[in-house]
Amino acid sequence: MARHSVLIVEDNHTLRRLLEYRLGKHYDVRAAQHGEEAVEMVEEAIPDLIVSDIMMPRMDGFALLAVLRQDERTRTIPFIFLTAKTDDPSRSKGLGQGVDDYITKPFDIDFLLTRIERILERAEVYQNKLNARIGRDFSDRLMPKTMPKEPGYRALFFSQPKEDGGGDLFDWKEIRPGSYLFTVGDIMGKGLQAKFYAFSFLSYIRSTVHAMLEQTDSPAALLRRVNEMLIRDEVLEETFASLLIMRWEPATNTVTYANAGHCRPILVTPTRTGVVEHSDMILGLDAAEKYQDRSIQLPPGSALVAYTDGLIEQVAKTGEQFGEIGVAAAAAEARGTPQPMHGMLKELLRRSIEPRFGDDILVFWLERQAVEDEAGAEASPAPDPREASSTV
Repeated sequence: MARHSVLIVEDNHTLRRLLEYRLGKHYDVRAAQHGEEAVEMVEEAIPDLIVSDIMMPRMDGFALLAVLRQDERTRTIPFIFLTAKTDDPSRSKGLGQGVDDYITKPFDIDFLLTRIERILERAEVYQNKLNARIGRDFSDRLMPKTMPKEPGYRALFFSQPKEDGGGDLFDWKEIRPGSYLFTVGDIMGKGLQAKFYAFSFLSYIRSTVHAMLEQTDSPAALLRRVNEMLIRDEVLEETFASLLIMRWEPATNTVTYANAGHCRPILVTPTRTGVVEHSDMILGLDAAEKYQDRSIQLPPGSALVAYTDGLIEQVAKTGEQFGEIGVAAAAAEARGTPQPMHGMLKELLRRSIEPRFGDDILVFWLERQAVEDEAGAEASPAPDPREASSTV
């Protein structure tokens, strides 16, 4: 884990060197002799915290704090005054400017270190909560609120981000009456950066599908186009993504798919359970990659399960990751139950070493009912905010 950075602003040479030495044991430390030099150093790299004297030549501590608080980029930097000014007006002025602590000289170095640590911890908690909030907002925008409805089928979807989440995405579109296109993907990386790329990436996919549908509805052709755009884009040039595009035609019980390195779906039928094997290279590596369409038939009572890597990387009680085999076994156990997707997830957690998933999870469950009877639809409970389903 990277160390926090601290900027010391102190005109007294001896004290400045002492602070550099003691704080340098715990943090990446830089030092400035006065406020003007500190502003220049903040422009070069924004520190995680500033410890500043007040009485200094050229620019004092009050002026430095005021400059930083006026700039959107620097106004939230935690700031501690370390000063010989013990009078109440100076203390009130500093606190009024939003200083995080006001420590007077002479001071105890261990007390200063403790205050720095507490303030950095508090700032980190605040930042994590902010990241989680932004990440949840991204996640909500990356996931659909409804699912398609077709007689004899039920389409279920579930997403559960981990904290600020990663780059999982899911989308669907009815490309013509009775024909649907699903996309399931994962942007490499974690946190807000992956969320941002996933958001941009989903926009790519939507615009590509919209632009190309009059020419083709081939998942492979769409993957080739998205891959070309991803490699040419300067902002996303270092971005790699796995993506599974599936065209579902319920009238013929057919799913045509192309897979760019995404987790291979599981097909569960009344007689066998297996992995939908074919997969090509992930997006963003090779502009010349040739993606291919493959088709599978969905027999009565079968389910096609697509998911992201949070499931296969979940650690079982054996100490090993579940992998495709573990996910397939849980899917087979859940097939045909009233709530198969929840049943599969519950079964995986029952076999896990931890009682919760360690990463983002996303599941798409497409089930052809054994008896195509609209009146026999199974009732479903009210959906979770991150879950959408249709049962016909």
